[in-house]
Amino acid sequence: MNAKQALILVDLQNDFLPGGALGVAGGDEIIPVVNQLMKSFDLVAATQDWHPSEHGSFAVNHPGHQVYDVIDLNGIEQVLWPTHCVQNTWGAELSKELDQSKITKTFPKGTLPAVDSYSGFYDNDHQHATGLGEWLRSQAVSELTVAGIATDYCVQFTVLDAIQDGFAVTLCLPACRGVNLDAADSDRAIERMRTAGAVIQRAYP
Repeated sequence: MNAKQALILVDLQNDFLPGGALGVAGGDEIIPVVNQLMKSFDLVAATQDWHPSEHGSFAVNHPGHQVYDVIDLNGIEQVLWPTHCVQNTWGAELSKELDQSKITKTFPKGTLPAVDSYSGFYDNDHQHATGLGEWLRSQAVSELTVAGIATDYCVQFTVLDAIQDGFAVTLCLPACRGVNLDAADSDRAIERMRTAGAVIQRAYP
């Protein structure tokens, strides 16, 4: 595999898998696909939600609001989520079923209480970078394949930011699953990514 290519694994954490605090249906099904996919890449980066307990995206931190309410959080539209991926908890850990020996570097995100971070590259206000883009450029990477959870949130925004930052992106759809608060959310997200320039890989291998 050309050294200028890298695989980005988005948030393959216990809390996003079935049984977790924000478990995504079928999330566990993609782990074997991802483990196989990693064998084709010399460089693999993982993103990891790493929230403080007082994080502004947690419904419990907004009395009078419920999970999945949408609020204004410091000027940005924010879905309120169940408490998830709290720093140093089991839920924040990468899945033990994931072949972590293949992961070159892991990038925490969502570490600031006042702003969420769906993208693996930036917080939602685009004021704070995670370091992923800088690291990829330091490795002379120009082409990315992206997989993970969730298609309609963190995967989508990771892909869109990667394209905005000048990377060529392939989305490996068989290695993604969506939240789908609305049944069509993932389909809409896939179309946004395609329109932005991502290549949609619909079958693997």
